[in-house]
Amino acid sequence: MPEPVTPDPPVGSAVDAIAEMAGRVGIERIHVFGWRDLDDDEAGGSEVHADSIESIWARAGLQVTHRTSFSSGRPPIDVRNGYRVSRRGNRYLVFPRAAVAELTGRLGPTDAVIEIWNGVPFLSPWWWHGPTSVWLHHVHGPMWQQSLPGPVAPLGNLLEERLAPPWYRRVPVVTLSQSSKDELVDELGFDRGHVTVIPPGIDPSFSPLDPADPGVGRSPTPLAVAVGRLTPVKDFCRLVRVMARVRDRVPDLELVIVGEGYERAAIEAQVAAVGGQDWVRLPGRISDEELLSLYRRAWLAVSASTREGWGMTLTEAAACGTPAVATDIAGHADAIDDGRSGLLGRSDDELVELATRVLTDATTRSALRAGALERAGELTWEACALANFRVLADDAAALAAVGGRRRRLPKHPRGVPTGAPRRRAGVGE
Repeated sequence: MPEPVTPDPPVGSAVDAIAEMAGRVGIERIHVFGWRDLDDDEAGGSEVHADSIESIWARAGLQVTHRTSFSSGRPPIDVRNGYRVSRRGNRYLVFPRAAVAELTGRLGPTDAVIEIWNGVPFLSPWWWHGPTSVWLHHVHGPMWQQSLPGPVAPLGNLLEERLAPPWYRRVPVVTLSQSSKDELVDELGFDRGHVTVIPPGIDPSFSPLDPADPGVGRSPTPLAVAVGRLTPVKDFCRLVRVMARVRDRVPDLELVIVGEGYERAAIEAQVAAVGGQDWVRLPGRISDEELLSLYRRAWLAVSASTREGWGMTLTEAAACGTPAVATDIAGHADAIDDGRSGLLGRSDDELVELATRVLTDATTRSALRAGALERAGELTWEACALANFRVLADDAAALAAVGGRRRRLPKHPRGVPTGAPRRRAGVGE
């Protein structure tokens, strides 16, 4: 396996490079298995990541199918950004149903499989033995206790930490940051040589203020923004408490928390507890244009998240020239170049001090803005899509050298090996 790398900006067209590589290794069709897709009401950074890569792969001429769970109000079969979306099964049944769909050919023929391991794995090494890559953004760890009832949470930890990893030690794994890779190796026992680090990109729509447009500018008073699903792992209640202490020192501070989720009531209760009804806003989901305007107007992007594979909203803000103050965790430590594009803190006291410093010191704020733009310029989706396809192509080439499969496969019920491309069109999934 190749050593973990940060992708270089592609030479020439990433789309052309992917198409050439695909033709060379014989990958025309790819099935991607993910818990959610971008249109889901609870979609977040993982779904943005998948959609951005799949869209570029589709532009390169690849036939991509994203197999995911049912989403209320969305059709079971859809097409988005050039690739197909198949939605079947609820949040739990999607895992066995996806495997059955692949084994029985209902998804149609494929040459390669991508599994997005988001807490609960699809266990693709059990049922797919051809070219593959697993996208595993971070270890979930304490997220199980935050998201599941007490008696159930240990089962999630057991599955993630002990039962599933041994099945994945022979397949390529891609994660977003070096700190997340260290967690996968140190906490889950993955082989370091099988894990590749590929940072995500930033949509080019996120860009700094245009000085030629007099109608657009920074907020005249201190404004902090936080973006993400309103779930326990984001710890917005902690963020509200931290920013309430910052407001004691920065009296005209405003905080905007963008997103929806089942923690909204708890966050609203925390806002009331600190007397923040006049300075904390929770607008829910907002349009892309509104989000861009908010990033550009903000003085600071903030996050108190406890686990992240990356800090995608923080790098989006950075592309708009807005620095960040965030918890010093895996993912954040790579998305933010500490001291250049933002500042990292371990405790509430540190977060309070750092946020206060950025909001009150114009020199610090100006330097971090410049560093944020530099950091954002290093990240493109074209480079990310090319590097991810290279991992898949390398696996295809390695398998071809040993006969085309990772190991001997059972026969398909209709006589076709489960890992071989099937020649009939799928209609059921």
